[in-house]
Amino acid sequence: MSDPIPAPIWQDALSLCRDLQSGSISAQAVMSNVYDRINALNPTLNALVDLLPQDQALALAVEADAVPIAARGPLHGLPMAPKDAVAVKGFATTWGFPGFAGNIEPSDDELARRMRAAGAIFIGHSNMPEFGLGSHTFNELYGNTYNPYDLSKTPGGSSGGAAVALAADLLPLADGSDLGGSLRNPASFCNVVGFRPSMGRMPFNRGFGWFGRMVTTGPMAKNIPDTVLMFSIIAGPDRSDPLTLSDPGITFLDALTPLDDKELKDLRVGFSTDLGSLAIDPEVAQTVRDAASSMESLGAHVVEAAPNLDGAMNVFQVQRAAGLRLLAKRLETISPDWRGMIKDTARWNIDKGLALTADELMQSELQRTVIYRRISRFFEEYDALIIPSAQVPPFDATLDWVSEINGVNMPTYIDWMAVCCMISVTGLPAISVPGGFTQNGLPIGVQIVGKPRGDLELLRIAHAFEAATEHGLRGPSLSAIR
Repeated sequence: MSDPIPAPIWQDALSLCRDLQSGSISAQAVMSNVYDRINALNPTLNALVDLLPQDQALALAVEADAVPIAARGPLHGLPMAPKDAVAVKGFATTWGFPGFAGNIEPSDDELARRMRAAGAIFIGHSNMPEFGLGSHTFNELYGNTYNPYDLSKTPGGSSGGAAVALAADLLPLADGSDLGGSLRNPASFCNVVGFRPSMGRMPFNRGFGWFGRMVTTGPMAKNIPDTVLMFSIIAGPDRSDPLTLSDPGITFLDALTPLDDKELKDLRVGFSTDLGSLAIDPEVAQTVRDAASSMESLGAHVVEAAPNLDGAMNVFQVQRAAGLRLLAKRLETISPDWRGMIKDTARWNIDKGLALTADELMQSELQRTVIYRRISRFFEEYDALIIPSAQVPPFDATLDWVSEINGVNMPTYIDWMAVCCMISVTGLPAISVPGGFTQNGLPIGVQIVGKPRGDLELLRIAHAFEAATEHGLRGPSLSAIR
């Protein structure tokens, strides 16, 4: 009989971070507990990759415990493993691709720098799909990551390793990034919170500064207060970003106070199970209706309504593919035969980008502007919109992608994620919050979309919803995972 899995020594990240700052608990104790759980669970779940040896991580914890209390930051002594798309000094940023495995970083990018400055201890990376393409975490370098609620299912992606690490209490906090749902989809599949902030809230370090800007980093956590804590540290203006927003991250700590009864009664909330036309699994649709009822029971004025997002999926496909032209140039420096080295869906998407015309690129930007104007008018009437976080529950891990929903064929590997992709086009803040479970016990998240630049208000709405429903308190059964 194997030894029992040691329980996590934290209840939530917010309390743990305060205890680490005050010295009520040592960084060594936390690091030992984290590695005990990693050693027991990660060989099966495969959420964390490129991990430091335990003795090296403990040595870093010893150094953290020697820091005077007055000099400790808000993440002091907290073990963290940024997504494998984040440059961390001394670690390889591989993007799940063997050809990038030797890419040892000489310095932190801005996101990692902010976490390190707050006192975080980096112990590795969280796993992701190759190049972050697709909402299913698998790659040839590190292999599949599995859903702790059901090991036969995917945890989603591309921030799948981060979501699993949170759900299984391998780490107290995590980060991710989101182009077409990569924070929201795995949060939905793993019953955690994934927050895609407004464009410009987070430091930006790759790709285009203006054109085709849809990707952003963001926080992940097991609940809204922990998400708020993480966001307050990693958000804030970045002088190198032409679209940066000026509010400092600490501003968002106000979201720790949820809406009061009067504020809830003043809320106007729209909801849609399908954004007007999308194929949605019946259990997912029912979860959205239940979420709308929960908001109504809190006193909000709730109406079934959806913005006009006609053309949004085409804009997403064009601008996503355009960005992949840069990836093609990098792959050419590795091998002229790079097409044979990558997965089929990545090759298709890169080739789509290389085939785009200037007219297609310009038309997509014009259409995106029209879509933004339409959704801005929608949010003159509503404070939030409730929709699915993913169009299906967690699916079989042996599948590469969802090719059919309710008898409707999905033309590409991206189309089953349209409920997130279409929102990405708008640049609005959106958050996935635990919304319930299927009859088979699989998590289903609900996506709440906020007003333009309404990140604080959205976090407070999500906080009220979470407190009322408590779906996030139901964790996976880990006793059989060894």
